Amino acid sequence: MSVELFRKKGHVCLMFTDLSSESGDAVQANQFLVVNDDTGAIIDPGGNLAYSELYLGMTKHFPPNRLSAIIASHADPDIIASLDRWMTATSCPVYISKVWERFIPHFCKPGKTEGRVVGIPDPGMHIPIGNCELVALPAHFLHAEGNFQFYDPIGKILFSGDLGVSLGTGAQAQNWITSLQDALPRMEGFHRRYMVSNKILRLWARMVRQLPIDMIVPQHGAPMTGPAVKEFIEWAEHLSCGIDLMTDAHYTIPD
Repeated sequence: MSVELFRKKGHVCLMFTDLSSESGDAVQANQFLVVNDDTGAIIDPGGNLAYSELYLGMTKHFPPNRLSAIIASHADPDIIASLDRWMTATSCPVYISKVWERFIPHFCKPGKTEGRVVGIPDPGMHIPIGNCELVALPAHFLHAEGNFQFYDPIGKILFSGDLGVSLGTGAQAQNWITSLQDALPRMEGFHRRYMVSNKILRLWARMVRQLPIDMIVPQHGAPMTGPAVKEFIEWAEHLSCGIDLMTDAHYTIPD
C-alpha cells in the first residue's frame, strides 16, 4: 500500500512500505515516488520482489512511463536490483553516485543502461523533477562508499537511505515516529554495525542542520517527524559505530 507523506499544489510524495517483505524472507524496504508538474521520480525502486506491486501501485497515482528520473542512494540489491525491468518500462535516466556508475550495468541486460546513467559527483547535485529540484546530498559511508540522500525542499523531506533505519515490518513502517526513544531498540544495533564511524555522522549532522527538515524518511522502517527529527540528528551525532568499535578481537583467525 502507499502512504502519503506530502501533498500540496500538485506536489506529491508517496511511500510504498510492504512490497518486498510479503514472503518474510527479505528485509522490509521502502520505495518512494515524488510527483511534480505532471512528471515524477522514483527513489530507491527496490529489488525484484518489489517491482510488480510497485509498478501496479504507482499506476494508481501516476503513469510510470512519465517518470523523468530513477534515483538510487547507492547500489545495494534492495535499492536497485529491479533496474533491468525499470529500464524496459521507462525511458528516463538513472541517477547514482559516480562511484557506482559502472557497476549498475551488472543488474541489466547488455546495452540497457547505455546513455541512461547519470553519475552524481561526490559533492552532490540538483536533480530536476518538473518545476522543482531534488537535492542530492553527500552521505558517503552512511553506509556505502558512494552514497547520497535526497532532500525535497517543497515537502521539507529528507529521504535518508540507510541512515535512520528502524527494522521491522511494512505495517510498522506506517507508524510514524514522533519520539525517538520509542524507536531506539529497533535502530541502535543496525546503526552501530552499518554506519562507518562517528566522525562521518558528525559531519552529516553539521550539514543537515542547515536545512529545514519536517520529516526524515529512511529506506527501511518508519518516517521520523516532529521532535524525532531533531532527536535523531543529535543521537546520531554522538553515536559510536563501525570502525569506532573494532578491536583486535574482531580480527582473529577462526579456530
